[in-house]
Amino acid sequence: MMNCKQATELMSQQMERPLTLRERMSLRFHTMMCSGCSNFDDQMHDLRQITRVYAKGRDKTKDEETGRGSE
Repeated sequence: MMNCKQATELMSQQMERPLTLRERMSLRFHTMMCSGCSNFDDQMHDLRQITRVYAKGRDKTKDEETGRGSE
């Protein structure tokens, strides 16, 4: 059985690479049983989405400052 440290490590890794079927199943089983890891997983996804939106906004602002984007 996977512990919380292993689960959170896999959650981080899944942001960078696809998990194997075994890893996905183990992680899913663990998060079904552990509300703390389930919350952590939700927060990781939210944080990634927020940073993507922020980065897009910065790129847009940078383009406006340099005169690009109005072409």
